[in-house]
Amino acid sequence: MSAQSPVPPLRLPERAPIPGLPDWLTELHLHAGGAVAPHILYAMAHDQGIKLPVRDYFEFVELVTSNPDKVKNLDDYLAILHQWTEKIQSSPHAIERAVYEVLAKEYRGARVARMELRFNPMKRNLGGERDLDHIIHAALRGLDRACLEYGIEAGLIFCLAREFDHRINAIIVDKAIRYQHRGVIGIDLAGTETRKVELDPHCVTRFAAMFNKAREAGLRTTIHTGETPHTDAEGVIAAVRQLKVDRIGHGIRAAESPEAMKILREEGVVLEICPTSNLHTRAVSGLEEMGRVLGKFKENGVRFTINTDATYMLGTDLRREVELLVRAGILTGDDVARCFQTAEEASFLRPH
Repeated sequence: MSAQSPVPPLRLPERAPIPGLPDWLTELHLHAGGAVAPHILYAMAHDQGIKLPVRDYFEFVELVTSNPDKVKNLDDYLAILHQWTEKIQSSPHAIERAVYEVLAKEYRGARVARMELRFNPMKRNLGGERDLDHIIHAALRGLDRACLEYGIEAGLIFCLAREFDHRINAIIVDKAIRYQHRGVIGIDLAGTETRKVELDPHCVTRFAAMFNKAREAGLRTTIHTGETPHTDAEGVIAAVRQLKVDRIGHGIRAAESPEAMKILREEGVVLEICPTSNLHTRAVSGLEEMGRVLGKFKENGVRFTINTDATYMLGTDLRREVELLVRAGILTGDDVARCFQTAEEASFLRPH
């Protein structure tokens, strides 16, 4: 037989360069519940004996991912997390693997070297069936392993929930403070806003004591607000004035209010923009509106960053989010560079 040529080494295709994009990226807004690959979630579900409503893997993928045909608003989007992905991650072994896999994949796939990953530990303990400290320790083990293996910087943000009562949210804050020297870097407030309730300043004030406690203990703070079409900029204004947050998740509605943008600029509060997520949840009607929103922020000196929110659930990564905005003519190379410089400066992983 004639000698065969050696097989050339496998080379992954280079991704197209993006003007202004740094070599290594910073992600500030990523939920563990939406960032674990479906095949890993599928294995986790079977490992735990979770009864699924589908038997076929590809039907399962449809179950745990978002698309504009089935997701019409934020509630539809959150239902995927609450009904399936968070439930599947609800064991120490599952959350440890979830945290590790998310951090490792984003580093390998999109060169994200600084990452803040958020989740609600109370939504991983099956309503008290699992020990909360075991859940948190497991998440921190996953964090430690990923940072050790890949040399990345990463930290966890604990989400409070608007739908939880005060006692439950207070426990989450106490746990965040207890584990801040192990890798917990901040708290968040998440969940659907309703104009009648959540935008009332007196209602937002019910979280003020918890946010003050976290801040005084050295934690940083962010909040989901201004991400639904039926709300307005009052949620953003209340978050800054009442809760004194460092950053705001989404904050799209602030573009409708000169007052809100003035407050954001003067207080130095940074917005965590998640383009594909905002398109799926109808926070914006399309890329044209997204362009108008980000254009207003640039004109008014409002600092913002680009993030994913939920990579696998949305079929995206951080590079794709930037590509989306650059190709649509929404961001220039200078804008991209500025966004990632802002992300580095606003990261909770940096001393303040």
